[in-house]
Amino acid sequence: ITQELEQFLGTVVYMSLFGLPGTRMFWNKACRVSQVADTMTLNRWEAIKKALHFNNNEERQEENDPIYKIRPLVTHLNSKLTSIPMSENLAVDEQMVPFKGWSRIKQYLPSKPKKWGYKLLVLAGSDGVPHNFEIYTGRVVQPPELADIGASGNVVLRLAQPIPKHENYKLFFDNWFTSVPLVLTLAQQGIHSIGTVRCNRLPGVSLMSDAELKRTGRGSFQQKMAMVGETTLHVVKWYDNRSVTILSDYTGAHPVTEVQRWDRKKKMLLKVPRPAVVKIYNKNMGGVDLLDSLIALYRTKIRLKKWYRRLLFHFLDLIVVTAWLLYRRNCEGNGMTKKDQMKLYTFKSYIAEGLCRSGKSLVRRKGRPSSTIAGEYEEKRRRGPATPIPVPDVRLDATAHLMIMVEKKGRCKVPGCTGTPKAKCQKCGVHLCFTSSNNCFLRFHTE
Repeated sequence: ITQELEQFLGTVVYMSLFGLPGTRMFWNKACRVSQVADTMTLNRWEAIKKALHFNNNEERQEENDPIYKIRPLVTHLNSKLTSIPMSENLAVDEQMVPFKGWSRIKQYLPSKPKKWGYKLLVLAGSDGVPHNFEIYTGRVVQPPELADIGASGNVVLRLAQPIPKHENYKLFFDNWFTSVPLVLTLAQQGIHSIGTVRCNRLPGVSLMSDAELKRTGRGSFQQKMAMVGETTLHVVKWYDNRSVTILSDYTGAHPVTEVQRWDRKKKMLLKVPRPAVVKIYNKNMGGVDLLDSLIALYRTKIRLKKWYRRLLFHFLDLIVVTAWLLYRRNCEGNGMTKKDQMKLYTFKSYIAEGLCRSGKSLVRRKGRPSSTIAGEYEEKRRRGPATPIPVPDVRLDATAHLMIMVEKKGRCKVPGCTGTPKAKCQKCGVHLCFTSSNNCFLRFHTE
């Protein structure tokens, strides 16, 4: 990857943080964003965006691959995600990538907040870290080494391939995926599973109707167990606001705990019995939803005509959020409190600054220089209350850190130094002492 492409990706990450409605506005004088506009010109940015390609159309052999244009990107990204250490509890769920342009693989899901777009099927841990995904394109031929148990179950088997076998991992999914053959197939691989299930996918199992459970009272449940081969299946039907049926191969209704629910008629909190399998499912099923919510906080909203570029920017958001989740996992492992950890916004800004400036020389713009007085006014308008310190990747990259002398003194940015020198780093934009007795310039760029 070239330095210029790194800078392009860095500007895209910045754009997701500022969220202006149009990309040209980042270079517009009225709402100019220096982090983007000073990295590259608008014309160059749009030229790179227009030239983005990920596969050679002339070498295309599989005419029936709808995502051929980004197949290398998807394969490479999945290879990296599958190498991340997995948590014990994993979930398979749908993820929507908002897109309203024309595409043969675009889907409409009325139950989702973003109803139009690409549907991704994602395997993620309960902490939100993704480990595998595939783009839904319709009918897919199941690999010969995997069992064929129906379209929805086949998706889970394909996504579950990276999960270590017979090591007590647990997989959660919703009623679109769950079936008895799926749970049995996973059990043979040593992967436990829990999923909400549709009653018509439980042949031969007679359960109480919703009306009967409702008459019994809120919190009532029924459990059925069956031995299939060497696997014990548990079916639990529980009534809360409405009924839900759950299928599992390793846990059932007991031990039963209590959960508080609000009663609108009595206008008070009630304690409602809750089966153990429901508690475990609710605790571990939300990994993909957590990942979705984090991506949506600072989603890249660049208007695009080419469908595969929309997916590229979604993958960029996905990668950055995954990196932040791994950073949090590492901090928690080292005993760092959440208060001391970087927020997602700060983490993304560090990544963007590193991509735009780390190891890069200063941009030398062509053309006539702007008016000195106008430049001073522009600098005064954009000047904040304090000079920000660049991220370590930029400060320590040993590239294009040139010392210049300015007329106005400033506080030295090396911790513990109280000097007010005129010497300044041209790239970092901070004042630093440079005398025979105090070389803060060297310390700042090496320590």
